[in-house]
Amino acid sequence: MMRHFAIFHRNDLHGSAPGPVSRRPQANGSAHPRDGRADVDDQIARLVQSVFLLPGAARVPQAVAFCGIDAGVGCSWVCARAAEVLAEQVPGRVCIVDANLRSASLHGHFRVERNAGFSDAMKDGRPIREFARPVRSGDLWLLTAGAVKTEPNGALNPARLRARFSELRAEFDWLLIDTPATSRYADAVLLGQLTDGVILVVGSNSTRRETARSAKRSFEAAGVPMLGAVLNKRTFPIPQALYQRL
Repeated sequence: MMRHFAIFHRNDLHGSAPGPVSRRPQANGSAHPRDGRADVDDQIARLVQSVFLLPGAARVPQAVAFCGIDAGVGCSWVCARAAEVLAEQVPGRVCIVDANLRSASLHGHFRVERNAGFSDAMKDGRPIREFARPVRSGDLWLLTAGAVKTEPNGALNPARLRARFSELRAEFDWLLIDTPATSRYADAVLLGQLTDGVILVVGSNSTRRETARSAKRSFEAAGVPMLGAVLNKRTFPIPQALYQRL
């Protein structure tokens, strides 16, 4: 059964460019009752624990694609925050890959130059580690989208992708991949086939149920495991039927 996670609205709680997740309580040992940031941190931590660190799991996924159903549902942000939390809790090297070549944004989240990255590595024979860079504290690495405008222009060649993803798996212990919106492009399914599974990111007030179901069917038809669904931008309690029925 697919697991479900609710993540509150990031901009209402953190501003447009949030920093790393902090799990530290206030000086009195508890979060302010009106501070929603603690709720966000708890939900992100739950997602990471349930997907990557589940005790007793026969096989823990080490490469996971985060796939937004629609554009603007906060998929890139959820992927980035999950990577930050995971890097704080595991001893190995975590790499977040900006494979959203249609609307790259992770370089902005981590406040680094875009430079050469994922799209360049698909066309260049240099080792993949030369395109990744360490960010934040700990063993968190970022592979930016690189030099791409509005179209991938050959960067999503299936054979080349398989070769480069094999190299990424050998170089890093954990991979979190941000992909374009599934309702607009087929990139997410192609990239998902190279991972251990996908997490769907659903907009609580924007994603239509049939659109989410269609995305789920596409991944299932391609043999991509569904690891969970995130209900993002949840600003008030609503019935959970939308993503429970995925």
